[in-house]
Amino acid sequence: MDVDLKIRDGKLSDAADLAALICQLGYETTTAEMESRLISILKDPRYKTLVALNNDKICGMIGTVSASSYLHNDLSGRIIALVVSKELRQRGIGARLIAAAEKNFIQRGITRVTLTTRFDREKAHEFYEKVGYVRTGFRFAKNLEPCP
Repeated sequence: MDVDLKIRDGKLSDAADLAALICQLGYETTTAEMESRLISILKDPRYKTLVALNNDKICGMIGTVSASSYLHNDLSGRIIALVVSKELRQRGIGARLIAAAEKNFIQRGITRVTLTTRFDREKAHEFYEKVGYVRTGFRFAKNLEPCP
């Protein structure tokens, strides 16, 4: 890795940088939208937002959540979002973010972690398998119409 990487907790002032990263995943997000999301997320102890900085500039993020389950007695963890800026991919930043998130899960007593990724993200699939995740099923999604 040829980057000077630091990982820290995300904060509301990161909204513009995080919005830009989420756009790179294909989810159009404005700074105002990210600020609104972060206001809710950052005050909820079930969520954890970590950002990676290269030379004090945000270059990646991972967002996680913990939840009770109908299927298990203990809490489960879920990686909701992981993104590294296009310019710095393939340099170990994603693996460092995963490791930091996993460390945080373990500190909170969480030992089961899941994530989902779109079918067309084959490089992401390879990455997750490389860092120890295994395919266990399919995700199904449906957008519901709001009640009038």
